[in-house]
Amino acid sequence: MKCVTVRLNLVQNLNRFVSIVERYPYRISLRSGNHVRDARSILGILSLDLTQPLTLEIDHDDCEKLLDELNPFIEAAGA
Repeated sequence: MKCVTVRLNLVQNLNRFVSIVERYPYRISLRSGNHVRDARSILGILSLDLTQPLTLEIDHDDCEKLLDELNPFIEAAGA
């Protein structure tokens, strides 16, 4: 499993984010505190606190292509 921190604080970016994630067959989730939602679900994502960074959990070790596509949403370490 791979985990990265992402920011989805602009609702306009949700469609782009979800359209990228939908193309990958493995389980991809977003976590905010104790709440975990399917990263393919716009409604599920909207139920999270988008003012805070989210943890993207990817249930696959070979996910570099996905991470490259999601780079605009990934928060830099220490930011």
